[in-house]
Amino acid sequence: MNLPFEFYLVLSTLLFFIGVYGFVARKNLIGMLMSVELILNAVNINFVVFNRFLHPEHLDGFVYSLFVIVVAAAETAVAISIIINIYRNMKNISVDSIKELKN
Repeated sequence: MNLPFEFYLVLSTLLFFIGVYGFVARKNLIGMLMSVELILNAVNINFVVFNRFLHPEHLDGFVYSLFVIVVAAAETAVAISIIINIYRNMKNISVDSIKELKN
């Protein structure tokens, strides 16, 4: 079954805007991190879809997607370690509690 090009773009757009809304609306660092991952997944869908429909003989979009996945995994590992350190010091992972670290 071959889905049309527009279906993938609509899916990617929905994922992107759900991620942006989640990042802006959340006060929890874990929720914000999950929202960033949704945004990165929307980008991956775009890479793969544009590669599939524009240049099906090349694997550029898939390579870019793999690169984005590797960068997202590294970013997640660093972010989780920062969140764990914040939780150890503040006993809270709310964004409001992080503002207290500046003082």
